[in-house]
Amino acid sequence: MKPFAGVIGHTSVVDLLTSELANPAQAYLFVGPSNVGKASVAREFAANLVGGSDTDAVRRAATGNHPDVIVVAPDGRSSVTVDQARMVVSAAVLAPLESSSKVFLFEEASMLNDEAANALLKTIEEPIPSSRFVLVADSEDDLPSTVASRCRTVVFGRVSEAEIAAGLEANGIDHKNAVEAARISGGRPGLALSLATEPTVVEFREAWLSVPASVTDHPGDAYRLVSRVLEATDPLLDAIKERQGVERLTLYPDDNAPKAFQERQQRELARASDALYATGLELLASFYRDTAASQVGAPVQNSDVDVALLARIDVPTAIMHAERVFAAIDALNANQRPTLALASLFVDLGRDE
Repeated sequence: MKPFAGVIGHTSVVDLLTSELANPAQAYLFVGPSNVGKASVAREFAANLVGGSDTDAVRRAATGNHPDVIVVAPDGRSSVTVDQARMVVSAAVLAPLESSSKVFLFEEASMLNDEAANALLKTIEEPIPSSRFVLVADSEDDLPSTVASRCRTVVFGRVSEAEIAAGLEANGIDHKNAVEAARISGGRPGLALSLATEPTVVEFREAWLSVPASVTDHPGDAYRLVSRVLEATDPLLDAIKERQGVERLTLYPDDNAPKAFQERQQRELARASDALYATGLELLASFYRDTAASQVGAPVQNSDVDVALLARIDVPTAIMHAERVFAAIDALNANQRPTLALASLFVDLGRDE
């Protein structure tokens, strides 16, 4: 089986990692936005590192059933602890059990606390030849520079709507659902895969694109509008919860999943929620972008939006509104409560309407 056959997009990254398999480095750091598929590619890479040309070994490693792929997950919801790091240091000097190498995979490396990162530093810097490390984070800045600088950095970006839609169709999703899921995913294949069979993606997009016609400078109206977009988000989160439930019962038929697994799913759901808020705000920003574009003769992204709505706001105001929307994304990334951040944004947008 060709390595990374199921990966959607990231052609240059896949080409790079395929070539790296022949002569891999000791440590890699995969960075890029949430839900673009970094962790999935990291699992595939780790599986191919230990499996090589043995298809069965690659399959077992990719599904978490190979002793030489060691996944290091946060202990609880807060961090990867120094005790876990010391266990990795001890295990890293031992020979692989089946393969010629073993891989320590940190899918949430940004949760390494400072003590843990410092404990790992010398091992990552001077590992034994058979031990390799793959760390996944949103940014190099999520890790101490001493650790990040010892890794070969692989940068992931957003994936085009066309690539995502094509990838979803290759996974058996019908054309209409693939296009809609790609459209609202904001270039995030992981999010698109989670939502591809959910019919309410259309309502989600419509709810966010209807915001400009509904904003006022009254806080009560803003909170009602927040409720509308959150209600459009809830079914998508429910779909992700349902998929997680299927995954949990598949791996643990007695529904007795270990605490670490449950906490991983909770963190995954939180990241998906953040991604959906960001996606909704990006859709809103695209409306204001289209407003400016339509008035200067440039092509628009949302061709189904009524042209009369795009003409209601002048170009300088549209640009200012788009900047406010992106500031709201930054506020959410800084952990401001979504309801407050969105209500404040909608009041600001309504002041100039």
